[in-house]
Amino acid sequence: MLYRVLDNARFAPSGGNRQAVHIIVVRDQQTRDRLAELSVPGARRYVAQLGMGEAPWNPLRPSSVPAADVDSTEVPDAFIAPLRGASVALVVCLDLRYVAATDQHLGRVGVISGASVYPLVWNILLAARGEGYGGNLNTMVVPQEPQVQKLLGIPDFCAVAAVLALGEPTRRITKLRRKRVDEIATWERFDGPAYTLADEPRGNPDGGETRSTG
Repeated sequence: MLYRVLDNARFAPSGGNRQAVHIIVVRDQQTRDRLAELSVPGARRYVAQLGMGEAPWNPLRPSSVPAADVDSTEVPDAFIAPLRGASVALVVCLDLRYVAATDQHLGRVGVISGASVYPLVWNILLAARGEGYGGNLNTMVVPQEPQVQKLLGIPDFCAVAAVLALGEPTRRITKLRRKRVDEIATWERFDGPAYTLADEPRGNPDGGETRSTG
């Protein structure tokens, strides 16, 4: 089943079709336990900031949570249990020698390189769900990347993009909370009017199109 999932997922798009991704399939329990341990510091800061109403790990808004408070924060089991209890963990790496980072000179957080790896990650999660399995995407281990590289023999030119825990789901999610389309889409400009279904062009009897005013 896992081979079938990866076989389907590998057709994901990537920058320049370079396919600069390497997936490490981890079944060894001790290794998965160690990945869970390495995820704790990142998750601890995430939970501490969230509890203070901050956007966790956001580089544009430095955290005001004292280090001592972060260190004493309890990490919910949901952050690390999937890595320990899942059937398998996939460590997804991106070879940085082959990414096209077109935003590298903009003086902001880089996001473009992710286009070469996260479509594949999403494909894996979708394919696993299609097989009746569940998946958990975790990036809390990334702040400890040097230790993960040492643990798994990952070369320095490869970044750890995600850890996916795959296994039989404990429950099926049937409804997700998401923003409405008119909350995330606008007409013509970022500050344009909200895009709504009522605004969509609709055909009229004479074959032309008319735009509803809502």
